[in-house]
Amino acid sequence: MPTMAAPFSTKERILDAAEALFAEHGFAGTSLRQLTGSAEVNIAAVNYHFGSKDNLVAEVFRRRMDVMSHARLEQLSRARAHTPVALDEVLRAFIEPALALSLDRQGGSAFVRVLARAYAERNERLRKFLSDHYGHVLREFAHALTQCLPHLDKQTLHWRLDFLAGALTYAMADFGMLRRSGDGDEHTHCARAANELVTFAAAGFRAA
Repeated sequence: MPTMAAPFSTKERILDAAEALFAEHGFAGTSLRQLTGSAEVNIAAVNYHFGSKDNLVAEVFRRRMDVMSHARLEQLSRARAHTPVALDEVLRAFIEPALALSLDRQGGSAFVRVLARAYAERNERLRKFLSDHYGHVLREFAHALTQCLPHLDKQTLHWRLDFLAGALTYAMADFGMLRRSGDGDEHTHCARAANELVTFAAAGFRAA
């Protein structure tokens, strides 16, 4: 399973600072001066570890997305081991690892906001990176959903999977009416969010 770099290394410090700044200011709105000041490093350190700002953006995504993608595919494999493949379990494999990321105390909530910005900002290089490195994960889920819903045409299924990804990002970011309370049990909140989203998504996928 992919692992993160050793904590408190210079590289990790730069990634943590970049993640927090990208969450607050966006990719274009974050300057290298802000980054070096926040991480308490010089520009040479950024260039040494990443080479460019674009590479740094990619690495911010890679260190979280690799772990989440691995967990999703592992859970999906377990769901597909049963015949027939259950729609709810396929959806759960897509949803639960992502919501678990929002519980990560080491920057998980900041990365969720970074992920939301990736949807909102027109960064073609970033979109290509995500498609090239993680598109296979969505294709695996699309294939599993096709097994569950053979009556759906490909385009309809892809529309609904896109809607699910958007709703999941919204839930991860804790927007809307049911934000988790500061003094509540976060794990209970995320489990409820997963169950509600699975129920909601399953109904949408099954609709004629």
